Order: sequence, then structure tokens, then C-alpha cells
Amino acid sequence: MRVFYFEFSKETNFMKDKRILYVSSEVVPYLPETEISSMSFEAPRMVNQQGGQIRIFMPRYGNINERRHQLHEVIRLSGINLVINDLDMPLIIKVASIPKERIQVYFIDNEDYFKRKATLTDEEGNLFPDNDERAIFFAKGVIETVKKLNWAPDIIHVHGWLASLLPLYLKEYYKDEPLFSESKVVTSVYEQSFEGTLNKDMFDKVKFDNIDEQSIEALKEPTYSSIMKVAINHSDAIIEGSKDLSKDIKEHLKSAGKPILDYKTPEDFAEPYTEFYNSSVLN
Repeated sequence: MRVFYFEFSKETNFMKDKRILYVSSEVVPYLPETEISSMSFEAPRMVNQQGGQIRIFMPRYGNINERRHQLHEVIRLSGINLVINDLDMPLIIKVASIPKERIQVYFIDNEDYFKRKATLTDEEGNLFPDNDERAIFFAKGVIETVKKLNWAPDIIHVHGWLASLLPLYLKEYYKDEPLFSESKVVTSVYEQSFEGTLNKDMFDKVKFDNIDEQSIEALKEPTYSSIMKVAINHSDAIIEGSKDLSKDIKEHLKSAGKPILDYKTPEDFAEPYTEFYNSSVLN
């Protein structure tokens, strides 16, 4: 795993005491290194070095080695049920620390959704048919756990399409939750991660949570692009996480009217991210 060392100019507005919640579908060192998993580690590490307060959430996929990474269940946070498409699904919370970084990572777990020894696809590369429900469960699970922690984030930064329902649920389903009244949502948009669509019943499953139909119209055809458009619409700011985004996504970003930070390489992202957080997101 490559680790980058950051240097900041004296003019940089540091993130001291800012609370940033990172919500990602994948994070190194728990999963292999990708554009998403690397930035989901590097960005929190950068803020942590500046004196910010960090929490990271990711799914506890069955192919994560719990013994090697020293995951353990947090009983006081586990034990509630989340309703997904009219079914009660138990929420289990596990936690681990990234070695040498003093950063805690919280894992959203459930036997039905995350026990299988894979992340998002089967051995043939086919998307799991319940990925839509896993995304709903993950979004709700993160928000319910942060509520239990009573930890009000200044910024919530979302990475990866499995995490991308969080902006929608925060702004719609949990819109009256006072803990998040001042929280700003940033979504990093990456290049297309899957072909085809998720379960065609995704729209109805999200609508079941009394979420306004107009806000999820795009989910009637739950492609990667439509899922990300819903995330963009419910975010306060956007970061281009990949150099090459689809024309469709690029056009939607232009029309969204949100603050946008264009793509930065892993070697050069630290100061632009810090400036973006402070000037475009928090102000």
C-alpha cells in the first residue's frame, strides 16, 4: 500500500477540531487498493494529521479478515433492527483501528447482507441481486450508529456507489434529525463501477421509506449513472474522484449548481481538499 506524505503551505486553513465522517464502500487496508479504497484512507489520514476528528464507516464484507485486522463487535452500538423493504434486519457494529494512524473504522454488518465471502459481485462477476438493499441498509446503519455515538459531523464525505444513498437518506428520511442539522455532505464521484442495473425494484424499496418520488425518479432505472445523479442532487458539494467521468455524469454535474472540485492526483490532493472543505463546503 502506497502512503503519501503531505506538506502544507503556511496559508493553508487547517482542519483542527473539525469533525469529518467518511462513509465509503471500500477502504484500504481492509480491501485491495483501488482509486476509491485508497482515497478513502488518504483523505481521512490527511485530515487526522491536521488535527481533525475522524470517523470512517464501511461495510463489513465477508472477505475482510477479522482476525488479521482485529475487528471486534461493539455491543453498545449493535442490537437495533433496521427496516428494509418491510423486513426487520439486525444491525451489528464492529470496529478496528488502522495501524499507526490512530483512526477508528466502524464496520456495518448483517448476516444476510454481508456474511458472503465477496464484496459486490459473485464469482462470475455478476452483481448481487440484493445490492440495492445492502446500500439502503448501509446508509441507514451509518446514520443510526452516528446518532448512537451522538457525534455531530461538520462534513460527511461519501465514496463509492454502495455508499451513495447516504446523501438521499440524510436529506430526506433523516431531514428532521437535529444531530445533522449543520452537517454538509460531500460526494466523491468516480468513474463507472458497474454495467447494467441494480435490482429493478430498488425504486419501490426506497419509496417504501416515504421518500419523495420525484427525488428518486432516476432510480426507476438503477444504473450506476442514475444512482450517482441522486447522490449529486442531495449533496452540498462534489469532488471529481476520477480523471475520466462519463459524459452523462459530467453534464449532470454542470447542471447541478453545486461547488465542484475537479480531479486531483493522490500525490497532489491534500491542499486542494483542505481548501475545498474550508472555503466551499463549510462556508
